[in-house]
Amino acid sequence: MDPCTMIAAGAGAVAAVVAAPAVLAAAGFTAGGIAAGSIASSLMSTAAVANGGGIAAGSMVAAFQAIGAAGIPVAAQAVIGAIGGTVGAAVGGPLMCTAGSILRLLF
Repeated sequence: MDPCTMIAAGAGAVAAVVAAPAVLAAAGFTAGGIAAGSIASSLMSTAAVANGGGIAAGSMVAAFQAIGAAGIPVAAQAVIGAIGGTVGAAVGGPLMCTAGSILRLLF
């Protein structure tokens, strides 16, 4: 793997792990519960209607709320980092390594 792609993969992994909690909070999955009027509340409402009034244990809404309340477990952070690194390498590597880029001059 060339240096540009390695840098892009590392940046993608770090960005994904750092951004994941912020994305969940922005969607409305907070430590204090699901925020009123948020995307999370819409998902919760839809899931409750589909399940006859309750949220099924183990559903995506329940899992996201648990993560929003307690944080992302280390194993899940590793998976998120791997996905971010893969996307970073696939997308960022070619962008960073184009002819004339600063990184191409350094490496």
